[in-house]
Formats: sequence, C-alpha cells, structure tokens
Amino acid sequence: MNKRRIVVTGMGAVTPLGNTVQESWAAIRNKESGIDKISLFDASNYPVQIAAEVKNFLPEEHGIESREARRMARFTQFLLSASYEAIRDAGLSKETLEAERTGIMVGNGLSGFDVIEHAYDKYFNNGPHRVPPLAVPMFIANEGAANVSMKLGITGPSWTLATACASGTDALGAALDLIRAGRMDVCLAGGAESSITGFSISSFHGMHALAHSFNENPKAACRPFDKDREGFIMGEGAGILVLEELEHAKARGAKIYAEFAGYGASSDAYHITSPHPDGLGGATAIQRALEDAKMTPEEIDYYNAHGTSTKLNDAAETRMLKIAFGEYAKTLKISSTKSMTGHCIGAAGAVEAIISIKGMLEGFYPPTLNLENPDIEQGCDLNYLPEPLEAPMNSFVSMSLGFGGHNGAIVMKKFKD
Repeated sequence: MNKRRIVVTGMGAVTPLGNTVQESWAAIRNKESGIDKISLFDASNYPVQIAAEVKNFLPEEHGIESREARRMARFTQFLLSASYEAIRDAGLSKETLEAERTGIMVGNGLSGFDVIEHAYDKYFNNGPHRVPPLAVPMFIANEGAANVSMKLGITGPSWTLATACASGTDALGAALDLIRAGRMDVCLAGGAESSITGFSISSFHGMHALAHSFNENPKAACRPFDKDREGFIMGEGAGILVLEELEHAKARGAKIYAEFAGYGASSDAYHITSPHPDGLGGATAIQRALEDAKMTPEEIDYYNAHGTSTKLNDAAETRMLKIAFGEYAKTLKISSTKSMTGHCIGAAGAVEAIISIKGMLEGFYPPTLNLENPDIEQGCDLNYLPEPLEAPMNSFVSMSLGFGGHNGAIVMKKFKD
C-alpha cells in the first residue's frame, strides 16, 4: 500500500536572528550571527556571559495580548507567535481548520526555566505563601502545545515530546507518522525553547558544555568543526511547520514548500550526555530516514548538521556521516546553522528544517560561520561550507542529537506532483 504523501504548506519562526521566518532567513543570507552579550539577566559575574537571545520580541505585536502574555512562559509566547505565522502562511485560520482532523506536535527540552527560577526566588525569599499561583501551569512542558490548541480551537492530538536537543526533529517525525496513519490531515509541528537563565547557564557551564572564552567576541564563539571550538552557545526561539496530507492540501489550493519524505530515529544507549564516539547510532537514524524516503545517499544535496561546536559532538557527527553516506560523505554539502542561531535546544530541529527549506527553495546553501581551521586531527575533514553557496538544492537531511543518546533525522525534498 502506498504511503500518504505529506507536504509542508506553512512555516513560522521566532529565532535569535529575527521574529519571523523572513527576518531570520534574511539574516542567514547575510551571514549574520544572533549571538551577543546576555541581556535577559545580569551575567556580568558569570563565567559565560553570551547567548543567542531572541531580540525585540513584543508579544502584542504577534497577536498575543499583554494580559495573556503575563500568564505564559516565554517559550510559549514564542511558540504561539510561530504558530500564528505558520497558519497565516498556510492560508488557514481558526475558522477554516478542521479542528478534529488537526493536531499539534511540539518538541521541548527544558520548558519554562524562567518561570521556575522566578517562582523559586519568591519561595525562598518570601515564603511558601508567595509562590505565584500560576507557576505550575506556566512552566510545565506541555503548556505550549496546550495554549496553541486552545487559541486555535484544535481538538486533534496535542503532544509534547521531550528528547532533549532532538525534540523538535522528533516532533516533526511524530507528526509525519500520524498523518500517514490517517489520524489527522493537518498538523502544526515543531519546537520551542527559552532557557537562557542564570541557573541554566551555570548548569551547562558546570558540565563544560558551553563556550566560555569568547565573552568579548561573541560572534566568534560558535565555530562548529573548527579546531578552536570549545562548546555550544545557548539559544532560544520557536519553529513551526504546517504539515499536510497532499490531497488535502491540493483540494484547498494550498501552496506547497516541500515534501516531507522520511524520518528516522535511534538511541545510542551509551551515555547521559555524550554521543557514542563511533557515530553508529546517529548513522542508523540517517539510514532509517533515507530508507523511509526511499532515497539513496547520493540523492541528498545538503545536510544541515546538528553541529553544536562541542569537541565530542562534531567529531562523532562527522564519523556518523561517513558511515551513513559512505564515500559520498566527501562530496555532500554540509553546514551548521547553529553557528548563526546558537543552539535553540528543543526548537533547534524545527528552526533548522525551516532554514533548510528556504535554502532549497532559493538554491542557497547556508554557511558554517567561524570555520577557519577544520579540526582534521579529530577527523573533521568534510565539506562544511565555510562560505555560502548559490546552487540548486533538491533535497536535504536535517539531523538532531539529544542528551541521553536521542538521534532524529528528517528528509525533505522539492515537491513534484
């Protein structure tokens, strides 16, 4: 039996590069970095003082009333804004959505850290009776999907997936499978995150996961596959794609950005934070995605890397590429757009899928910023595109790896009827 074909008909994003898809994409094309000094809290005494923050985000400019915003964590505000943009872009609305045949799949890694810290501060400094009454419904991970469901009247499945940094990619994969299974016709799928807080930055620094030597030169801090890389940069934001069954999309005359051809997942079963050094788990996810898409490695033009700029990740990811793509890995065009956006954790996979779709539509391969000296000694010897490339792109793989050994890969291609 032939699988139902799934296409992308709408996109919305809030990123460190801009508060819409178009703003973010324009910054990508201009090789801009969203990494700068932290402004969300006073980080002057912290060893890490930089992050990739969303800038100039005013909820009321994105369809969220001030009173509503005060009852939402920052990640939910981002998610709702991205969802509204994606729905408009898809030519849908609350009134035209088929509520029971539409779902929401959202990835989230850390949920409302900002709300938790504020509530803890009230608790410890003012006592148990001063804890904000809405703290729990604001910081729990499913709050984002729940608010989108309520605001848009969506009554189909509404899930929140937590696979750390693979959450956004796995949410896209879950949506693909559910639409194929006939459980829905349309799904808002992606991820959201906002965890740039004092506790979060301190915790990740304590794990030696963050870049810490670039406080006076933030734009140079994220340098995937470069020998001078030393850690990732905490980012935030949201990305939402409207996924739709092909015949449903055609029946309403929807524009189609891309076909979502395949998804694959695996687990390393190795370590709570480190990827397996042999790269086999990630390679398995890529191979499963290609098999699901019925495509060969040589049919993939571009690979959007997880590319966090950490010593362990970049070396392991390069090994997994060599396993999954074989000799073709030497030819494959690869880049890490985290060099511009930072690492948006649960939102990363969705944001990177949107960037890759825009690149496919415009024949533009985004660069890996700050790649000056590839880390050949650690095996990072592939074509990581230190400069952007203008060339046709017909397909791509986007990859996400999460703490705990979660691996997720998606394949998208140009739509052909």
